[in-house]
Amino acid sequence: MTRLFKETLTCLGLIPRALAVVLVISAPLLTVSQLRAADDAIIQAPTMKKTGAGFVLMMSLRRG
Repeated sequence: MTRLFKETLTCLGLIPRALAVVLVISAPLLTVSQLRAADDAIIQAPTMKKTGAGFVLMMSLRRG
C-alpha cells in the first residue's frame, strides 16, 4: 500500500465519527428551531404588589 492510500483510508475512517459528533451537537439545535412557540409558552414572573413605599421615600427625600 502506498502512503496516499493509507492516508485516504484513515480519513475515510474518521468521516463516520465526525458525522456522529456533528449529529449529536446539532440535534438539540434542530429540535429547538422546529418547536412552535405560542403565546402561552412565555413564562412571566409574578407581578409584585404596589405598596406605595417609593412615593413615600421620594417625598421624604424632597423635604430633607
